[in-house]
Amino acid sequence: REIYEFLQAASQRYGIAFWRPGSGIIHQLVLENYAAPGTLMLGTDSHTPNAGGLGMLAIGVGGADAVDAMADIPWELKAPRVLGVQLRGKLHEWGNPKDVILALAGKLTVRGGTGSIIEYFGDGVNSLSCTGMATICNMGAEVGATTSVFPYTPSMARYLAATQRAAIATAADAQQASYLSADAQVAADPAKYYDEVIDIDLSTLEPGYNGPFTPDLYTPRSKMSDTVKTEGWSDKVSAALIGSCTNSSYQDLSRAASLARQASARGLRVAEGTEFLVSPGSEQIRATMERDGIQEAFEAIGAKVLANACGPCIGQWNRDENPVVKNKETNSIVSSFNRNFRARNDGNPNTMNFLTSPEMVLGAALGGRLSFNPMTDSLVDAKGQSFKLEPPSGDELPTRGYAT
Repeated sequence: REIYEFLQAASQRYGIAFWRPGSGIIHQLVLENYAAPGTLMLGTDSHTPNAGGLGMLAIGVGGADAVDAMADIPWELKAPRVLGVQLRGKLHEWGNPKDVILALAGKLTVRGGTGSIIEYFGDGVNSLSCTGMATICNMGAEVGATTSVFPYTPSMARYLAATQRAAIATAADAQQASYLSADAQVAADPAKYYDEVIDIDLSTLEPGYNGPFTPDLYTPRSKMSDTVKTEGWSDKVSAALIGSCTNSSYQDLSRAASLARQASARGLRVAEGTEFLVSPGSEQIRATMERDGIQEAFEAIGAKVLANACGPCIGQWNRDENPVVKNKETNSIVSSFNRNFRARNDGNPNTMNFLTSPEMVLGAALGGRLSFNPMTDSLVDAKGQSFKLEPPSGDELPTRGYAT
């Protein structure tokens, strides 16, 4: 407590914003309060580029670089390459923006974006929500990119208005054509202006699973069941986790909750032996999901809602008494996190973490197996009757506004 009181007092003395423990993950707080289109931000964390979902050039740096910037010393960076990712079409009903970056990581590997800024463009961009674009930019760190950024879109304006920053949206609207989107000639001939161009058709993009032990080992959902067998992965899902700075937006949670409601209406809970954990990204998100019945929907199927924090994503997970950790057993977990290196989440080097979307995590929680495909496979309800999940649905933003 003394440490936090010292930090708060020092922050007040020098005009620094201080966020108390429990406020949320800093990247979510930045998106909710500070990020703005067309601006530059340095942050001392690799997932600082999360703010690129709001059109900000946000770059993760070392502490010394950040201190230099605070002292008004010019910040230097070797001129990066610019990698253009052209998005076409629109995600299908089970799709999530997370699938974009999972597929891209599979193409680029964990080193393919090193020394590059990833810039997204194309007609598919306008179909994505602001928080969805933040998800994509967040995991650009997993391919080594300097940062990732999207052009200014109407969904960014909606998000700014919803987070009490409509004046910023108005200012951005006035500059959109001139400064906050690619010039017409770039869109017409992208290969001429980008160092490399990658094309992704959202309409044919499948939900993906990346892992285990590396965030670039991509497996599309249609091949996952067979791959589990051929690779000898543990099929049983010991834990399903939704959260982290990558996927804890209102849209993510509301879509996952729609699947939870379908299950609870049939008297179904998470599969036996599967732990289901949810970590809200901020207090604003937590309060809103509680008000709107999302938390209740999760808890109805056996979820445990954790603190507004990184939590198990960075190893803050008290799983020591679980036999799979105690005995260093091989086991599989499914999460909406961004990293999955050995022992990162629970200290067990034999825990295999598969990164996917919140919707797929919820499906894994109900099915209890990596091989369970929530898009095609059936579940058995409390009455012994088979049924299939309807596609998830949810709101981009809370219709009643964010709770305060």
